[in-house]
Amino acid sequence: MEKTARKRPKTEKCEMTCKSDPREIAKVEKFLKKVNQKARLDDGTMYRLLVATTEAVNNAIIHGNRFNPRKRVSISCQIKDHTLFLTVKDSGRGFDPSSLANPLEEENLLKESGRGIFLIRSLMDEVDFRMHKRGTSVIMKVDLSKLG
Repeated sequence: MEKTARKRPKTEKCEMTCKSDPREIAKVEKFLKKVNQKARLDDGTMYRLLVATTEAVNNAIIHGNRFNPRKRVSISCQIKDHTLFLTVKDSGRGFDPSSLANPLEEENLLKESGRGIFLIRSLMDEVDFRMHKRGTSVIMKVDLSKLG
């Protein structure tokens, strides 16, 4: 039986904004369900996207915006050709991702934090960090051509 490729729109965009409050993370799944109506991801890819996005939003709220109620986290998704781009942007001071400790090194194994970026990089096909005057963007990419 021949496998038929799922038809995906050429370009689609979805956006949402949330407050710098950890309770807002619950909105991410609802947002990604809307994204998935357009992207038609398989269950495994949807789960990877959910975990990575939740982690990125959590990092933006805690580390980027430092729970500041006046600052927001924006989440945008663009599907272009055969790639899904999901961007999480905070309004914080920014950071150097290369300065993060390796969570797999023995001295870091029992630390309570420090695994988020490692997890995001492990789950996504590609991850890019961009520093702005007012914040950091994490751009996560999923290659849709790999999916059925």
